[in-house]
Amino acid sequence: MRDWFKSKTARILTIVLLVQAAAFYAFASRKEMVPSHLPLADFSLPGGSWSVVEELPMDKDSLEVLKADDILSRLYTNQATGQMATLFVAYFETQRTGKTPHSPKNCLPGAGWAQTQSGAIDITVPGEQTRIRVNRYVVAKGDNQSVVLYWYQAHQHVIASEYSAKLFTITDAIRFDRTDTSLVRVVVGVNNGDISQSVKTAVSFVQAIFEPLKQYLPA
Repeated sequence: MRDWFKSKTARILTIVLLVQAAAFYAFASRKEMVPSHLPLADFSLPGGSWSVVEELPMDKDSLEVLKADDILSRLYTNQATGQMATLFVAYFETQRTGKTPHSPKNCLPGAGWAQTQSGAIDITVPGEQTRIRVNRYVVAKGDNQSVVLYWYQAHQHVIASEYSAKLFTITDAIRFDRTDTSLVRVVVGVNNGDISQSVKTAVSFVQAIFEPLKQYLPA
C-alpha cells in the first residue's frame, strides 16, 4: 500500500477520485439532466469508402461488467483498399450510479493483448476547428499486432486522458447537471509489421466516422 502512494500516478488518480466522489455527493440532491440520444444501432455512414461487414455481439458476462446504456460493436471494410477496422462505442447516460467507461488499457491486457507502444496523436476531423487528441496504442497477442485509437467523448469534449475525463465529468456535473459520456475505440490489425500503414488506416476511419457519430452522442 505504501508503494502505491509513492507512485505519482496513483496519487493523482486518488485525488481525482476523491474530488469526483465529493462533487457527486454534493450534487446528489440535484436532479440530473439526462439527455436523449439516438440508438447507436441506427448509426450509419453516409456513403464513402467504408461499409459494414458484420455486427460483433458481446457476450453476457462482458455486458454485465461494462454496464453501458448503449453499445455499438462493428467490423468495417474499406471497399477501395480492403483494409478492415473495428469500431466500438459504449455510451453511459449517467455516471452518478457508479457506471463509468472501462479504459482499454485495462481491458485489452485482460483479453491477452500486451501493450508494445503507447502515446497520443492529433487528428484533423471534419466539423472541428481544432484537431482532436486521441490515445494511440500498439498491442500484440502472439504473432498478431493491432493499432488501437481511443478517446472519451462527452458534453463538448473529446478527451484522451483518463484523468481529464474524470475532471470534465465533475465540471459538467456542476455546470450542466449531466455526467453522460462515451468511450470510442477503433482497432486496425497490422499486416506484415507495417504499423505506420495501420495507423494511417485507423486515422482515415476516425475521420470518416467522427462527424456522423456526433449525431448519436449528445452534445
